[in-house]
Amino acid sequence: MHRPDFSAPSDDATDAAAHWCMRLHEDDCTDQEREIFAKWLAADPLHAAEYEAMLEIWEVADHLPRPALPEAPALAANPVKPIPVSRPAAVSRTATTTRRPWASYGMAAAISLLAIPLAGYVGWNLGWVPSSYERFESTDQIRNVTLADGSHVQLNLGTRLTYANYKDQRRVTLKKGEAFFEVTHSTEHPFVVKAAEGQTRVTGTKFNVWMYQDQVRVTLLEGSVIVTTDRAREGYRLDPGMQATYKSGDYEPQIKQTYNNDATLAWRSGKLVIDNLALVDALPLINRYLDTPVLLADSATGKIRLGGIYSTSAIHDMVTSLPKVLPVTLTMSKEGNTVITPRPAATYSW
Repeated sequence: MHRPDFSAPSDDATDAAAHWCMRLHEDDCTDQEREIFAKWLAADPLHAAEYEAMLEIWEVADHLPRPALPEAPALAANPVKPIPVSRPAAVSRTATTTRRPWASYGMAAAISLLAIPLAGYVGWNLGWVPSSYERFESTDQIRNVTLADGSHVQLNLGTRLTYANYKDQRRVTLKKGEAFFEVTHSTEHPFVVKAAEGQTRVTGTKFNVWMYQDQVRVTLLEGSVIVTTDRAREGYRLDPGMQATYKSGDYEPQIKQTYNNDATLAWRSGKLVIDNLALVDALPLINRYLDTPVLLADSATGKIRLGGIYSTSAIHDMVTSLPKVLPVTLTMSKEGNTVITPRPAATYSW
């Protein structure tokens, strides 16, 4: 396998990103290689941008059927030649050009289908390649966007997602954060939101998806949705007012009924409502808005309860004020995380 010069600038950064995208998805990738990758990624912001672009293309390629490889003699007689390709701007609103050969047969097939109009047309008809691909991100402000199919999405702070329109489905991948969806109805063209190790499938409805690390919560307002974990064979249908949660390793989502005072959508007004939750349950809601997650000193600290209404744009300030409202102190770990620690009990001498 060709190994690029990782110290080279722009063109080789693309080549290196392609190499790492393929290498990190292989089972025999070593810890040493992962350390080298981490150093390369941190060396230049361009590296991270190129690698993220490659991951997006990889996701598109993931929908392609994997062709059976020829037998070894045939492969030697008819080697698969690398295909130099470019990522067309028409496919993505934030397209990143790629100019280097690919060593992966499946990836080469995917990108060539995207790059060659006739092959792309065939790929679309077979349901392999999207006709449009969009990427959206919000940082420190709530953002409203309209997808190519006319569906409306509201992105919470620190949210990133992609949208791809396939012949047999509309697919959103929630990379991080939280979004409220108002989906344009189409029975023949279902809308699927992939979040962590599960997905939500609809034909037209209003619902909210919150994600932090491997935890996902789906809340339905109107219509119906089917929530399925990656490990389950069947999905679970939600009716309006119902909520499903799942995390990595779950065979099925946990289903519950929400109530009129449910504050799941308070973020749309810039608020985070914590309703007398134990810190162990409140921290995922808080950490969703922080670059560096807050940690608990121990399990006993996690049982301390917290309530209140906070501004989503000032969560850091809320964390620093916790010692004013709870019997805790804040310390800093060696890794730079804020740690919540119970305040020592007062001692008296008489």
